[in-house]
Amino acid sequence: MVSDNRVSPNERTGVLRVCVVGLFFLWGFSTVLNDTLVPRFKALFALSYAQVMLTQFAFFLAYFICSVPAGLLVARIGYVRSIVVGLAIMTGGCLLFVPAAASVLYTLFLVALFVVAAGISVLQVAANPFIAQLGSPATSHSRLNLAQAFNSLGTFVGPYFGAWLILGAIPGASAGAPSTPIERAQQAHALQLPFVIIAGVLAVALVVFATFWNRGKLVASATERQAGIGEAFALLRRPRTALGALAIFVYVGAEVTIGSLMINYLMSTHTLGLAAVTAGRMVSLYWGGAMVGRLIGSALLRRVNASVLLAACAIGAALLATLSGLSAGVLAAAAALAVGLCNSIMFPTIFSLSIEGLGERAPQGAALLCLAIVGGAVIPPLAGKVADLSSLSVSLFVPALCYVWICIFAVLTRTRALAIRA
Repeated sequence: MVSDNRVSPNERTGVLRVCVVGLFFLWGFSTVLNDTLVPRFKALFALSYAQVMLTQFAFFLAYFICSVPAGLLVARIGYVRSIVVGLAIMTGGCLLFVPAAASVLYTLFLVALFVVAAGISVLQVAANPFIAQLGSPATSHSRLNLAQAFNSLGTFVGPYFGAWLILGAIPGASAGAPSTPIERAQQAHALQLPFVIIAGVLAVALVVFATFWNRGKLVASATERQAGIGEAFALLRRPRTALGALAIFVYVGAEVTIGSLMINYLMSTHTLGLAAVTAGRMVSLYWGGAMVGRLIGSALLRRVNASVLLAACAIGAALLATLSGLSAGVLAAAAALAVGLCNSIMFPTIFSLSIEGLGERAPQGAALLCLAIVGGAVIPPLAGKVADLSSLSVSLFVPALCYVWICIFAVLTRTRALAIRA
Protein backbone atom coordinates (compact mmCIF):
# COMPACT_ATOMS: atom_id res chain seq x y z
CA MET A 1 0.00 0.00 0.00
CA VAL A 2 1.39 3.36 -0.99
CA SER A 3 1.10 5.98 1.73
CA ASP A 4 -0.10 9.43 0.78
CA ASN A 5 0.46 12.19 3.25
CA ARG A 6 -1.48 14.70 1.24
CA VAL A 7 -4.78 15.88 2.64
CA SER A 8 -7.68 14.49 0.62
CA PRO A 9 -10.31 16.85 -0.86
CA ASN A 10 -12.93 15.49 1.55
CA GLU A 11 -10.68 16.07 4.56
CA ARG A 12 -9.83 19.56 3.34
CA THR A 13 -13.52 20.31 2.91
CA GLY A 14 -14.24 19.05 6.44
CA VAL A 15 -11.54 21.23 7.98
CA LEU A 16 -12.70 24.28 6.05
CA ARG A 17 -16.30 23.64 7.06
CA VAL A 18 -15.31 23.67 10.75
CA CYS A 19 -13.27 26.86 10.29
CA VAL A 20 -16.06 28.64 8.43
CA VAL A 21 -18.58 27.66 11.11
CA GLY A 22 -16.21 29.27 13.61
CA LEU A 23 -16.47 32.51 11.64
CA PHE A 24 -20.23 32.53 12.13
CA PHE A 25 -19.60 32.44 15.89
CA LEU A 26 -17.02 35.25 15.75
CA TRP A 27 -19.08 37.77 13.84
CA GLY A 28 -22.19 36.94 15.85
CA PHE A 29 -20.26 37.57 19.07
CA SER A 30 -18.87 40.86 17.72
CA THR A 31 -22.16 42.13 16.33
CA VAL A 32 -24.21 41.56 19.48
CA LEU A 33 -21.90 43.76 21.54
CA ASN A 34 -23.72 46.68 19.93
CA ASP A 35 -26.67 45.85 22.21
CA THR A 36 -24.58 46.65 25.28
CA LEU A 37 -22.94 49.63 23.60
CA VAL A 38 -26.34 51.26 22.99
CA PRO A 39 -27.24 51.87 26.68
CA ARG A 40 -23.59 52.66 27.45
CA PHE A 41 -23.37 55.32 24.73
CA LYS A 42 -26.80 56.66 25.64
CA ALA A 43 -25.62 57.37 29.17
CA LEU A 44 -22.04 58.37 28.34
CA PHE A 45 -22.98 60.95 25.72
CA ALA A 46 -26.50 61.84 27.02
CA LEU A 47 -28.21 60.77 23.78
CA SER A 48 -31.86 60.34 22.79
CA TYR A 49 -33.02 56.95 21.47
CA ALA A 50 -32.91 58.25 17.90
CA GLN A 51 -29.36 59.55 18.41
CA VAL A 52 -28.01 56.43 20.09
CA MET A 53 -29.43 54.31 17.26
CA LEU A 54 -26.76 55.93 15.09
CA THR A 55 -24.63 53.18 16.65
CA GLN A 56 -26.55 50.67 14.57
CA PHE A 57 -26.76 53.07 11.63
CA ALA A 58 -22.97 53.34 11.41
CA PHE A 59 -22.54 49.59 11.83
CA PHE A 60 -25.07 48.44 9.27
CA LEU A 61 -24.35 51.23 6.79
CA ALA A 62 -21.11 49.36 6.14
CA TYR A 63 -23.10 46.47 4.67
CA PHE A 64 -24.74 48.81 2.16
CA ILE A 65 -21.43 50.35 1.10
CA CYS A 66 -19.20 47.28 1.23
CA SER A 67 -21.34 44.28 0.24
CA VAL A 68 -21.24 44.68 -3.55
CA PRO A 69 -17.47 45.35 -3.59
CA ALA A 70 -17.15 42.32 -1.30
CA GLY A 71 -19.06 40.22 -3.82
CA LEU A 72 -16.72 41.37 -6.57
CA LEU A 73 -13.76 40.56 -4.32
CA VAL A 74 -15.03 37.03 -3.73
CA ALA A 75 -15.60 36.56 -7.46
CA ARG A 76 -12.02 37.60 -8.20
CA ILE A 77 -9.93 36.01 -5.43
CA GLY A 78 -12.18 33.25 -4.06
CA TYR A 79 -13.87 32.50 -0.76
CA VAL A 80 -10.85 31.70 1.41
CA ARG A 81 -8.74 34.70 0.44
CA SER A 82 -11.73 37.02 0.87
CA ILE A 83 -12.22 35.64 4.37
CA VAL A 84 -8.60 36.55 5.21
CA VAL A 85 -9.22 40.10 3.97
CA GLY A 86 -12.42 40.37 6.00
CA LEU A 87 -10.71 39.22 9.19
CA ALA A 88 -7.91 41.76 8.68
CA ILE A 89 -10.42 44.60 8.32
CA MET A 90 -12.36 43.47 11.40
CA THR A 91 -9.18 43.32 13.46
CA GLY A 92 -8.28 46.85 12.46
CA GLY A 93 -11.76 48.10 13.34
CA CYS A 94 -11.58 46.60 16.83
CA LEU A 95 -8.22 48.24 17.43
CA LEU A 96 -9.73 51.62 16.47
CA PHE A 97 -11.65 51.48 19.75
CA VAL A 98 -8.39 52.38 21.52
CA PRO A 99 -8.05 55.90 20.04
CA ALA A 100 -11.84 56.36 20.08
CA ALA A 101 -11.98 55.70 23.83
CA ALA A 102 -8.94 57.87 24.45
CA SER A 103 -10.58 60.81 22.66
CA VAL A 104 -14.04 60.23 24.25
CA LEU A 105 -15.69 61.14 20.93
CA TYR A 106 -18.92 59.44 19.87
CA THR A 107 -18.06 60.05 16.20
CA LEU A 108 -14.83 58.04 16.43
CA PHE A 109 -16.66 55.15 18.06
CA LEU A 110 -19.05 55.19 15.10
CA VAL A 111 -16.10 55.10 12.69
CA ALA A 112 -14.63 52.11 14.52
CA LEU A 113 -17.97 50.28 14.36
CA PHE A 114 -18.23 51.04 10.64
CA VAL A 115 -14.81 49.46 9.99
CA VAL A 116 -15.66 46.36 12.08
CA ALA A 117 -18.89 45.95 10.11
CA ALA A 118 -17.05 46.42 6.81
CA GLY A 119 -14.95 43.39 7.69
CA ILE A 120 -18.01 41.42 8.74
CA SER A 121 -19.74 42.27 5.45
CA VAL A 122 -16.85 40.65 3.55
CA LEU A 123 -17.12 37.57 5.78
CA GLN A 124 -20.89 37.41 5.28
CA VAL A 125 -20.64 37.60 1.49
CA ALA A 126 -17.94 34.91 1.43
CA ALA A 127 -19.04 32.54 4.20
CA ASN A 128 -22.79 32.25 3.57
CA PRO A 129 -22.60 30.88 0.01
CA PHE A 130 -19.36 29.04 0.87
CA ILE A 131 -20.94 26.98 3.64
CA ALA A 132 -23.96 26.33 1.42
CA GLN A 133 -21.65 24.85 -1.23
CA LEU A 134 -19.52 22.76 1.17
CA GLY A 135 -21.76 19.74 0.81
CA SER A 136 -24.81 18.40 -0.98
CA PRO A 137 -27.15 21.02 -2.54
CA ALA A 138 -30.08 19.04 -1.17
CA THR A 139 -29.09 19.87 2.42
CA SER A 140 -27.92 23.46 1.86
CA HIS A 141 -30.86 24.97 3.86
CA SER A 142 -30.12 22.67 6.80
CA ARG A 143 -26.36 23.23 6.64
CA LEU A 144 -26.67 27.01 6.52
CA ASN A 145 -29.08 26.96 9.47
CA LEU A 146 -26.65 24.78 11.42
CA ALA A 147 -23.84 27.27 10.74
CA GLN A 148 -26.13 30.12 11.74
CA ALA A 149 -26.80 28.26 15.00
CA PHE A 150 -23.15 28.85 15.87
CA ASN A 151 -23.66 32.49 14.92
CA SER A 152 -26.45 32.48 17.49
CA LEU A 153 -24.13 30.83 20.01
CA GLY A 154 -21.90 33.87 19.58
CA THR A 155 -24.84 36.20 20.09
CA PHE A 156 -25.83 34.21 23.20
CA VAL A 157 -22.39 34.42 24.80
CA GLY A 158 -21.72 37.99 23.69
CA PRO A 159 -24.18 39.77 26.02
CA TYR A 160 -22.55 38.17 29.09
CA PHE A 161 -19.17 39.36 27.87
CA GLY A 162 -20.60 42.82 27.14
CA ALA A 163 -22.47 43.10 30.44
CA TRP A 164 -19.29 42.18 32.29
CA LEU A 165 -16.74 44.32 30.44
CA ILE A 166 -18.90 47.11 28.97
CA LEU A 167 -21.63 47.63 31.57
CA GLY A 168 -20.16 45.95 34.64
CA ALA A 169 -16.50 47.00 34.45
CA ILE A 170 -17.31 50.65 35.09
CA PRO A 171 -16.71 51.68 38.72
CA GLY A 172 -20.04 51.88 40.46
CA ALA A 173 -21.60 50.65 37.23
CA SER A 174 -24.95 52.23 36.52
CA ALA A 175 -26.92 53.38 33.55
CA GLY A 176 -26.61 56.98 34.63
CA ALA A 177 -24.58 59.61 32.80
CA PRO A 178 -21.08 60.40 34.20
CA SER A 179 -21.15 63.49 36.41
CA THR A 180 -17.59 64.74 35.76
CA PRO A 181 -15.14 64.81 32.80
CA ILE A 182 -12.86 62.44 34.71
CA GLU A 183 -15.65 59.92 35.23
CA ARG A 184 -16.64 60.26 31.57
CA ALA A 185 -13.08 59.52 30.44
CA GLN A 186 -12.93 56.57 32.84
CA GLN A 187 -16.14 55.07 31.47
CA ALA A 188 -14.98 55.58 27.88
CA HIS A 189 -11.65 53.89 28.69
CA ALA A 190 -13.54 50.81 29.90
CA LEU A 191 -14.71 50.29 26.30
CA GLN A 192 -11.19 49.55 25.06
CA LEU A 193 -10.47 46.16 26.64
CA PRO A 194 -13.39 44.15 25.15
CA PHE A 195 -12.44 45.09 21.60
CA VAL A 196 -8.71 44.60 22.12
CA ILE A 197 -9.50 41.05 23.28
CA ILE A 198 -11.67 40.47 20.21
CA ALA A 199 -8.92 41.85 17.97
CA GLY A 200 -6.53 39.26 19.39
CA VAL A 201 -8.95 36.40 18.69
CA LEU A 202 -9.57 37.67 15.16
CA ALA A 203 -5.84 37.84 14.52
CA VAL A 204 -5.54 34.15 15.45
CA ALA A 205 -8.42 33.28 13.08
CA LEU A 206 -6.71 35.28 10.34
CA VAL A 207 -3.54 33.20 10.73
CA VAL A 208 -5.55 29.97 10.57
CA PHE A 209 -7.28 30.93 7.31
CA ALA A 210 -4.03 32.27 5.88
CA THR A 211 -2.69 28.69 6.00
CA PHE A 212 -5.32 27.86 3.35
CA TRP A 213 -4.31 30.84 1.18
CA ASN A 214 -2.68 28.82 -1.60
CA ARG A 215 -5.68 26.50 -1.73
CA GLY A 216 -8.17 29.36 -1.87
CA LYS A 217 -8.45 29.46 -5.65
CA LEU A 218 -8.90 25.69 -5.85
CA VAL A 219 -11.73 25.72 -3.29
CA ALA A 220 -13.55 28.71 -4.73
CA SER A 221 -12.94 28.05 -8.41
CA ALA A 222 -16.66 28.22 -9.17
CA THR A 223 -16.70 31.90 -8.28
CA GLU A 224 -13.62 32.97 -10.20
CA ARG A 225 -14.94 34.94 -13.11
CA GLN A 226 -14.97 38.60 -13.88
CA ALA A 227 -18.11 40.40 -12.79
CA GLY A 228 -19.09 44.04 -12.83
CA ILE A 229 -21.31 45.96 -10.44
CA GLY A 230 -23.92 46.20 -13.18
CA GLU A 231 -24.10 42.41 -13.39
CA ALA A 232 -24.61 42.17 -9.64
CA PHE A 233 -27.45 44.69 -9.61
CA ALA A 234 -28.95 43.03 -12.68
CA LEU A 235 -30.04 40.25 -10.33
CA LEU A 236 -32.64 42.67 -8.97
CA ARG A 237 -34.61 41.86 -12.13
CA ARG A 238 -34.97 38.36 -10.72
CA PRO A 239 -38.12 38.63 -8.52
CA ARG A 240 -37.09 35.89 -6.10
CA THR A 241 -33.77 37.59 -5.34
CA ALA A 242 -35.16 41.13 -5.29
CA LEU A 243 -38.01 40.34 -2.89
CA GLY A 244 -35.64 38.22 -0.83
CA ALA A 245 -33.36 41.23 -0.48
CA LEU A 246 -36.31 43.26 0.82
CA ALA A 247 -37.10 40.45 3.27
CA ILE A 248 -33.49 40.51 4.51
CA PHE A 249 -33.73 44.31 4.84
CA VAL A 250 -36.77 44.24 7.12
CA TYR A 251 -35.66 41.11 9.00
CA VAL A 252 -32.30 42.55 10.04
CA GLY A 253 -33.99 45.85 10.90
CA ALA A 254 -36.52 44.10 13.12
CA GLU A 255 -34.00 41.82 14.83
CA VAL A 256 -31.55 44.65 15.51
CA THR A 257 -34.29 47.01 16.71
CA ILE A 258 -35.51 44.59 19.37
CA GLY A 259 -31.99 43.58 20.43
CA SER A 260 -30.83 47.20 20.64
CA LEU A 261 -33.75 48.40 22.74
CA MET A 262 -33.98 45.27 24.88
CA ILE A 263 -31.68 46.40 27.71
CA ASN A 264 -33.44 49.74 28.13
CA TYR A 265 -36.79 47.95 27.76
CA LEU A 266 -35.97 45.51 30.58
CA MET A 267 -34.65 48.38 32.72
CA SER A 268 -37.95 50.23 32.34
CA THR A 269 -40.37 50.16 35.27
CA HIS A 270 -43.03 49.36 32.65
CA THR A 271 -41.53 45.87 32.39
CA LEU A 272 -39.04 44.50 34.95
CA GLY A 273 -37.13 47.56 36.21
CA LEU A 274 -33.79 45.71 36.17
CA ALA A 275 -30.31 47.10 36.76
CA ALA A 276 -28.21 47.69 33.63
CA VAL A 277 -25.88 44.71 34.15
CA THR A 278 -28.74 42.30 34.88
CA ALA A 279 -30.71 43.53 31.87
CA GLY A 280 -27.58 43.15 29.72
CA ARG A 281 -27.23 39.53 30.74
CA MET A 282 -30.91 38.83 30.09
CA VAL A 283 -30.47 39.89 26.46
CA SER A 284 -28.72 36.52 26.10
CA LEU A 285 -32.18 34.93 26.37
CA TYR A 286 -33.25 36.79 23.23
CA TRP A 287 -30.23 35.66 21.24
CA GLY A 288 -30.18 32.26 22.96
CA GLY A 289 -33.70 31.65 21.70
CA ALA A 290 -32.42 32.16 18.17
CA MET A 291 -29.63 29.66 18.84
CA VAL A 292 -32.01 26.98 20.11
CA GLY A 293 -34.44 27.70 17.27
CA ARG A 294 -31.74 27.30 14.64
CA LEU A 295 -30.67 23.95 16.04
CA ILE A 296 -34.29 22.79 15.98
CA GLY A 297 -34.88 24.43 12.62
CA SER A 298 -31.84 22.73 11.09
CA ALA A 299 -33.51 19.39 11.81
CA LEU A 300 -37.03 20.50 10.86
CA LEU A 301 -35.90 21.82 7.48
CA ARG A 302 -35.00 18.28 6.48
CA ARG A 303 -38.70 17.41 6.76
CA VAL A 304 -40.66 20.68 6.50
CA ASN A 305 -40.72 22.95 3.46
CA ALA A 306 -38.49 26.00 4.04
CA SER A 307 -41.13 28.50 2.92
CA VAL A 308 -43.77 27.04 5.21
CA LEU A 309 -41.50 27.10 8.26
CA LEU A 310 -40.39 30.66 7.46
CA ALA A 311 -44.01 31.85 7.26
CA ALA A 312 -44.87 30.20 10.59
CA CYS A 313 -41.91 31.83 12.34
CA ALA A 314 -42.72 35.25 10.88
CA ILE A 315 -46.31 35.05 12.09
CA GLY A 316 -45.12 34.02 15.55
CA ALA A 317 -42.64 36.91 15.76
CA ALA A 318 -45.23 39.47 14.66
CA LEU A 319 -47.72 38.24 17.26
CA LEU A 320 -45.14 38.22 20.07
CA ALA A 321 -43.89 41.76 19.27
CA THR A 322 -47.48 42.98 19.21
CA LEU A 323 -48.29 41.24 22.49
CA SER A 324 -45.27 42.79 24.16
CA GLY A 325 -46.20 46.24 22.90
CA LEU A 326 -49.74 45.91 24.25
CA SER A 327 -48.85 44.45 27.65
CA ALA A 328 -46.65 45.26 30.66
CA GLY A 329 -44.56 43.62 33.36
CA VAL A 330 -43.30 40.06 33.06
CA LEU A 331 -45.59 39.26 30.11
CA ALA A 332 -44.24 42.17 28.05
CA ALA A 333 -40.64 41.21 28.83
CA ALA A 334 -41.17 37.51 28.15
CA ALA A 335 -42.95 38.14 24.84
CA ALA A 336 -40.16 40.43 23.62
CA LEU A 337 -37.46 37.93 24.60
CA ALA A 338 -39.39 35.08 22.95
CA VAL A 339 -39.23 36.84 19.58
CA GLY A 340 -35.66 35.55 19.40
CA LEU A 341 -36.92 31.97 19.12
CA CYS A 342 -39.02 32.92 16.09
CA ASN A 343 -36.15 34.87 14.55
CA SER A 344 -34.04 31.72 14.56
CA ILE A 345 -34.36 30.35 11.04
CA MET A 346 -35.34 33.56 9.27
CA PHE A 347 -32.04 35.00 8.01
CA PRO A 348 -30.47 31.77 6.71
CA THR A 349 -33.75 30.56 5.23
CA ILE A 350 -34.49 33.86 3.46
CA PHE A 351 -30.88 33.87 2.26
CA SER A 352 -30.90 30.35 0.84
CA LEU A 353 -34.37 30.73 -0.70
CA SER A 354 -33.24 33.92 -2.43
CA ILE A 355 -30.06 32.53 -4.03
CA GLU A 356 -31.51 29.20 -5.12
CA GLY A 357 -30.89 28.63 -8.81
CA LEU A 358 -28.19 31.30 -9.18
CA GLY A 359 -25.33 28.86 -9.75
CA GLU A 360 -22.09 30.70 -10.48
CA ARG A 361 -23.83 34.02 -9.82
CA ALA A 362 -24.26 33.07 -6.14
CA PRO A 363 -21.51 35.49 -4.96
CA GLN A 364 -23.26 38.41 -6.68
CA GLY A 365 -26.60 37.30 -5.21
CA ALA A 366 -25.02 36.99 -1.78
CA ALA A 367 -23.58 40.49 -2.15
CA LEU A 368 -27.02 41.94 -2.89
CA LEU A 369 -28.54 40.13 0.08
CA CYS A 370 -25.76 41.29 2.38
CA LEU A 371 -26.21 44.80 1.01
CA ALA A 372 -29.83 44.54 2.18
CA ILE A 373 -28.54 44.10 5.73
CA VAL A 374 -28.50 47.91 5.67
CA GLY A 375 -32.01 47.50 7.07
CA GLY A 376 -30.20 47.35 10.41
CA ALA A 377 -29.12 50.95 9.78
CA VAL A 378 -32.51 52.27 8.68
CA ILE A 379 -35.19 50.63 10.82
CA PRO A 380 -33.64 50.95 14.34
CA PRO A 381 -33.35 54.79 14.12
CA LEU A 382 -36.96 54.85 12.91
CA ALA A 383 -38.03 52.76 15.90
CA GLY A 384 -35.88 54.97 18.15
CA LYS A 385 -37.73 58.04 16.90
CA VAL A 386 -41.04 56.33 17.65
CA ALA A 387 -39.74 55.56 21.16
CA ASP A 388 -38.75 59.22 21.67
CA LEU A 389 -42.16 60.43 20.50
CA SER A 390 -44.18 57.78 22.32
CA SER A 391 -42.64 54.86 24.27
CA LEU A 392 -40.49 51.77 23.92
CA SER A 393 -43.64 49.66 23.93
CA VAL A 394 -45.10 51.46 20.93
CA SER A 395 -41.79 51.21 19.06
CA LEU A 396 -42.21 47.40 19.01
CA PHE A 397 -44.94 47.78 16.39
CA VAL A 398 -42.21 48.78 13.91
CA PRO A 399 -40.54 45.32 13.92
CA ALA A 400 -43.98 43.68 14.07
CA LEU A 401 -44.79 45.19 10.66
CA CYS A 402 -41.45 43.97 9.34
CA TYR A 403 -42.33 40.39 10.22
CA VAL A 404 -45.59 40.70 8.28
CA TRP A 405 -43.63 41.30 5.06
CA ILE A 406 -41.39 38.30 5.75
CA CYS A 407 -44.50 36.13 5.99
CA ILE A 408 -45.69 37.52 2.64
CA PHE A 409 -42.32 36.74 1.04
CA ALA A 410 -42.44 33.18 2.39
CA VAL A 411 -45.89 32.66 0.91
CA LEU A 412 -44.83 34.14 -2.44
CA THR A 413 -41.91 31.71 -2.74
CA ARG A 414 -44.50 28.94 -2.91
CA THR A 415 -46.19 30.56 -5.94
CA ARG A 416 -45.38 30.42 -9.64
CA ALA A 417 -44.39 34.10 -9.59
CA LEU A 418 -41.25 33.33 -7.58
CA ALA A 419 -40.46 29.97 -9.09
CA ILE A 420 -36.76 29.07 -9.07
CA ARG A 421 -35.05 30.09 -12.28
CA ALA A 422 -31.54 31.28 -13.01
